Amino acid sequence: MGGRLVVLALVCAVSACAGCGRSHANPAPDAGAPARGITPELASQVLARVGDRTITVGDYAAALEHMDQFDRMRYQAPERRQELLAEMIDVYLLADEARAQGYDRDPVTEQEIREILRDAMLQRVRQGMPGPSDVPDQEIHDYYDQHRADFRDPERRRVSAIVLSSEAGSAALLDAARKASALQWGELVRARSTDPRARSGAPADLAGDLGFVSPPGDTRGISPRMPDEVRAAAFEIAKVGDVLPRVVRTSQGFYILKLTARTEPHDRTLEEARRAIAVKLAQQKIQAKEDELLDDLRRRYPVQIDEAALGDVKVELPAADAGR
Repeated sequence: MGGRLVVLALVCAVSACAGCGRSHANPAPDAGAPARGITPELASQVLARVGDRTITVGDYAAALEHMDQFDRMRYQAPERRQELLAEMIDVYLLADEARAQGYDRDPVTEQEIREILRDAMLQRVRQGMPGPSDVPDQEIHDYYDQHRADFRDPERRRVSAIVLSSEAGSAALLDAARKASALQWGELVRARSTDPRARSGAPADLAGDLGFVSPPGDTRGISPRMPDEVRAAAFEIAKVGDVLPRVVRTSQGFYILKLTARTEPHDRTLEEARRAIAVKLAQQKIQAKEDELLDDLRRRYPVQIDEAALGDVKVELPAADAGR
């Protein structure tokens, strides 16, 4: 992780210097304050020379400062600090050579650099924004009162399935599945189900598990592993441990379903919902700040789109059997 951050930071720095001439290797006067704990004099001290570029103590300290604390711990030993400096030197050498060969003008490279700069700009916008713990209690309380329905959790059900490819085969197995014990059910899943995940090595009581879902119509309860027909059928089963007395036909196969768990509907209290609300409100404040920046930039730099040209763009999809 630390090396990746160094690479991104230095690629941006080297790319930004593309038009400033090779004799201006050090950061511009407005490049920002030195890293914490580094005086301007020490920050300007040359740590290494790469051709006619320089890497200063400030550059090195900034690379460390942009890592998280766990990555920084790796560079406490002198030999690891030497390793980091060697990596920084490699980045300078490779970036300079890439520019000399014109890679910096490649559309994909230009887009990647723009995305790095975008992320840096948004990170700057987020600095100083309130976190979840800074959201006032009254705002949390007001949000809870205005969105009570969002904190009403419906009944949720967990089901296990034996998936077969033929209706006749599933109908023949249904009676045995309904009479099976928990252990026997797991054995049936592993022996007969065509779902590759059925033989994943999970415990017998979790064999064929499709996870939890909410009732049909509740968008919070969607499971990518569970077809809509199966989700609806899960709420037909009378009690936990029962097997649905019919086979469920779907475009993905024929399902024999067993209800393995259920949770009752529940209205979350303000205290139960407090953290989730605080996180949501903090995210909304950050989003509003980012939107404000983008609105300002669009006013300063008007955007014009050629809809006809956009309509002419064709998206080529790989053939269905590509890569096989």
